Amino acid sequence: MARGTTAVVRWGGTFDGVRILLTNDDGIDSVGLHVLARAMRPHGEVVIIAPDREFSGAGAAVGALHLAQPEAHRVHVEGIDEAWSLTGPPALCVMFARLGAFGPAFDLVVSGINPGANVGRSVYHSGTIGAALSARIGNISGVAVSQSVTGVGVEGQAWDEMLVGQEWDTAAAVASAFVAGLVADLPEEAVVVNLNVPNCPLHEVRGWRHATVGLDPQRPVSQAHLLPKIGHDGTYNVQMVWGDPNELPPGTDGGTVDAGYVSVTYLSRLAEHARNDLGGAEASLTAHVRRA
Repeated sequence: MARGTTAVVRWGGTFDGVRILLTNDDGIDSVGLHVLARAMRPHGEVVIIAPDREFSGAGAAVGALHLAQPEAHRVHVEGIDEAWSLTGPPALCVMFARLGAFGPAFDLVVSGINPGANVGRSVYHSGTIGAALSARIGNISGVAVSQSVTGVGVEGQAWDEMLVGQEWDTAAAVASAFVAGLVADLPEEAVVVNLNVPNCPLHEVRGWRHATVGLDPQRPVSQAHLLPKIGHDGTYNVQMVWGDPNELPPGTDGGTVDAGYVSVTYLSRLAEHARNDLGGAEASLTAHVRRA
């Protein structure tokens, strides 16, 4: 090898079947990720590319690319032929996959299973959903899979004691059924699907419904307080206060899953929205910069 050159892993050949990228925002060791990945195997070639650690709440962030020195590590996941952990958030995992770092092009991204329903404003912050949004940038459809937890997660997130007895197989079965039909007839225009599943045995699920994106999560962070850090002048710890569980409107994603139904929501792109009530701001701008 010549001096100053670097060995690069390059992929050759083609793959004739459906390639499915599995990721999440809870990290490579998440039980929900492993259960979901194995449930996807009947539908195509499954490759896991997931963060090496917790990235809940990362949204569609990819981080400071000019500073990052990301690493990918081969890992073993039972029942999966190829799995990687990446030192970055889920959207970065998807971005690198779109750019060819992990072989031939992917046909679908499936993200989850997130412990905690991603409903209401959690949609904006969820790394689970952020991965699916990142897929759409490359015209790849994405399915985000989340599940309610015992005791109601806060802002779409949960912790270990909430996961005792988690019915992962229910969410995996729901996702598998949806993906089976999706890969059989993938749309030309990529779709982002937000699936939220009740935490109960499959036979107790009441059905599925289309749902709108609500305003609130199942349970919010209701307050934040600054508490002086002893011995550190001018430094404060931020104490968060969990609010009470919300009673969410029927027809919304949160209200639907709380009622025992699978919530199915197709998320739109961010788009321009015409307004006619901002004349003052526009007049002020025009006074400084000519309107074209």
